[in-house]
Amino acid sequence: MDRYFEKFEHRTPPEPVPHSIPRELLYQYLATCNLTLGIWYLGWRWMYALNYEALWFSLPLAFAESCAFIGSLLFTYNLWRTDDEPKKAPPFKIAECTKDNDEERPISVDMFFPSYDEEPELVRLSIRDAKKVRYPHPIDIKIYILDDGNRQEMKELAEEMNVGYITRDGNVGFKAGNLRNAMERTSGDFVVICDADTRPFPTMLENTLGYFRDPNVAWVQTPQWFFDLPEGERLPDWMEKRLGRWSRFMGSGFEKLYGPVTLGEDPYVNDPQMFYDVIQRRRNGANASFCCGAGSIHRREAVMEAALRAYAEQITKEQDEVEKQIRSLTKEKSVDSAISENLRNEILFDTEFTPYKFHVSEDLYTSIVLHSDSERNWRSVMHPQVESKMLSPQDLQTWMVQRFKYSGGSIDIFMNDNPIFRKGLSLKQKLMYGASFWSNLSAIWNIIFLACPIIYFLTSIAPVSAYDVTFYLHFLPYVITAELAMMVGTWGVAGYKGKTNFLSFFPINFRALWTVLRGKKISFPTTPKERQTGNFFKLVIPQTAVFLLSLFSMCFAWWGYLTGMWGNYSAGGLIFNSFWTLNNMMAMWGMIASAFWTPEGQSDGGQESTVESEEVNYGI
Repeated sequence: MDRYFEKFEHRTPPEPVPHSIPRELLYQYLATCNLTLGIWYLGWRWMYALNYEALWFSLPLAFAESCAFIGSLLFTYNLWRTDDEPKKAPPFKIAECTKDNDEERPISVDMFFPSYDEEPELVRLSIRDAKKVRYPHPIDIKIYILDDGNRQEMKELAEEMNVGYITRDGNVGFKAGNLRNAMERTSGDFVVICDADTRPFPTMLENTLGYFRDPNVAWVQTPQWFFDLPEGERLPDWMEKRLGRWSRFMGSGFEKLYGPVTLGEDPYVNDPQMFYDVIQRRRNGANASFCCGAGSIHRREAVMEAALRAYAEQITKEQDEVEKQIRSLTKEKSVDSAISENLRNEILFDTEFTPYKFHVSEDLYTSIVLHSDSERNWRSVMHPQVESKMLSPQDLQTWMVQRFKYSGGSIDIFMNDNPIFRKGLSLKQKLMYGASFWSNLSAIWNIIFLACPIIYFLTSIAPVSAYDVTFYLHFLPYVITAELAMMVGTWGVAGYKGKTNFLSFFPINFRALWTVLRGKKISFPTTPKERQTGNFFKLVIPQTAVFLLSLFSMCFAWWGYLTGMWGNYSAGGLIFNSFWTLNNMMAMWGMIASAFWTPEGQSDGGQESTVESEEVNYGI
């Protein structure tokens, strides 16, 4: 395990993108133009550009475009401005972080490293780095291994490294239950949540505890950084290694025309900088940056208050549902007060108090509960600087398990406890949480976007009234300003791969949505920290089908148009849909190629995947 890390230890995290007011103003101008043109385009699209002879085709596309525009509207609101929380000096004593507290004692911090089946040597590296965390004032830092696997070797590791060891009988609630158990057995003022592979930097506490000088700050989230992402090879080097020295000039020539091309670079698009440095960071102004688990620092008081509030809400909700059933049976307008009191006591007895919701997305759920607490007005802070490093998923199967959990957990919360309708959240917070929810529904319209050019090529039926000059005059300004606004708004962070990855993500996203709609629970499989071996082609069959069908249909249509043998195509329609199809194919190809990617110097050797069941793959 140590050898794996050696070649990455020299890497340093990216600095936060500097805030530029002129660039922000330019983005706001371009985004305003884009939204205005989008309304203009969609108005024209619905009123004048439907193909009334093929409404079965035209209406779904107009619906998909409208849904995508709503997503753009929410995304624009998210990116509108950067409002970083001012950094404050590290507090000297706990009294500086609380109201009505005169205690002169040093701050106490508990660092949690939940583990289930990870290798002890992996956890050793995390604990080793945690023990290097420094602070400019006296502080009481306690480190704990939370071993849900109840393993003797992990207990011995804790004893060897002189850190706390907490385990329990069974693993009810999985990670959330593990954290709940640890909260009950520790007492630090603040809690640092890590994963087994989270390796904190020495500056983590001295750079973040200052935010807690505001007694209303409940938690601080720091960016997650995967320090082992493959850097890939430039095209000339790749060609020379495989085809010989003579081919290098071909690769160099292509790069002069197209720009730098890197092969094998982060094939799963794991780099989370777009999410943390752009999306999460710009939610600070709305107090809507949510917790993402690893790399977060929590005020214990806030976590316990959130738990009490969620506990009370759960009791009330269950009581209301039972009383509703009683009234339905008895036909009475109300339930007798004595019966109601007994019923509540019985529910209280049967319901367990949990500091962390037993949910696959316990971090997001806790964020919603705290943000909606109108009595305390808890605040969150997205700290822009990376303060820890983690391992990235090393194979497509692991990546899909992780993404399925994220997507399914978010959809489950929004379907069953939607923050849009939750009391206590401000309009700004509801819009920010709504943006996250809306993006997880994207599989619905992404499937339409993938299917439309294929249908046009195979049938020559257009989803619009005509691919004429009027269409391009409405469509092109909208799309061009969208690309320009996105480029300026995310300046300094690579975005194209993320967009294509988002499109190719549709099978996992759709499966997560379908799982929740059927009432099935999203389970809690741990994300493997080591590369799974085997052939992962079966995981990209949907993307492969879209790629091949897109290629075949495009060739079919162009051949029919050039020979005049079939179809009623227009040149404008063919050109437009060809560009559309090539974009879709490039997105699918990135996911297909990742199924066959192996780290440099490794080979899967044609072995079978260590996890064969499709249900296990997606964590259902």
